[in-house]
Amino acid sequence: MATQNQPDRSRTTRRAFFMHSAATATALATSSLTRNAGSAGEPPPPDGSLAFEASGKQFSFDNGRFSGVLRPQGSSKGLTSVVDAASGATVSRSLGIFSHYRLLATNTRYGDAAWDWPSVSELAANGAVTTVWTADDKHPFDMRTVCRWASPDTLDLVTTITARKDLPRFEVFLASYFNGFGESWVYTKDPAKTDGKAAFLPATRDDGVWQMFPGDERAIEMIRDGRWKQPPHPVQWAIRPTLASPLGLRRDHKTGLTALVMAPPDDCFAVATPYGEEGHRSLYLSLCGQDIPAGQTATAGSRLVIRRDVSFESALRIYEEYVGARDTG
Repeated sequence: MATQNQPDRSRTTRRAFFMHSAATATALATSSLTRNAGSAGEPPPPDGSLAFEASGKQFSFDNGRFSGVLRPQGSSKGLTSVVDAASGATVSRSLGIFSHYRLLATNTRYGDAAWDWPSVSELAANGAVTTVWTADDKHPFDMRTVCRWASPDTLDLVTTITARKDLPRFEVFLASYFNGFGESWVYTKDPAKTDGKAAFLPATRDDGVWQMFPGDERAIEMIRDGRWKQPPHPVQWAIRPTLASPLGLRRDHKTGLTALVMAPPDDCFAVATPYGEEGHRSLYLSLCGQDIPAGQTATAGSRLVIRRDVSFESALRIYEEYVGARDTG
């Protein structure tokens, strides 16, 4: 995530590190990658089944693989009532998947959650949904999101922040709450457990209730800079091994589904999760993490993929296809 007209050298370094780690691990585990379309921009969907449909204050979808609602009754709760067509199982919880939650900066929390910040949405001609939050006395910035299905099992979300005052190390904490999905894994490099090689590590109870996997030392500084001490519901994070790439997954053995959440290396400085069986059954992306000067704009992409029988090797292919398509698109 780069601020317009202001290069960020630390983000260039982070991207190079993440991409080297992901490319190395994938080369060892898989054959050459097939590049797909489906970047996080706003091209038209290949057919009408991928379009959201306006339904009162909310937006419904039924693409043959999943059905559900975006922004239930006009609330900012992401995807809710998401049903897997093959099993009939509901895979989301009431607070939604890809739901904008905490909005943070150094020693600062803006409001409680984006859930409670008034917003307006509209359906675009290409079937995407655009949502706008306008700056107010609690939020010195505008936020705009574009949400669209890239394929029946793949959702792209683009989040744009326009600062109305200087925002030091600003963070959008993007939340996903799943129904079931009792295993949680994050793609890391852990010298103690994987000899420094990139690998997925499980989030187990022995490692803490709330766990944060940072991108680098600077990310750890941000996690500990006071932002998570602000009420309501302050969190003491257990710092886990460094990310290899911003990629986390949850698995549900009952349905065979795996949910992947991911972001480009420049756009995400940490992945967070409680231990797998903890009741929230959540995954989080810490987007941005940079200074946004007043008057400037910054944008971050993210992707959700829900598929059956996804191996760790397949998860890495999916991630590289996403980042590769963005780079070439």
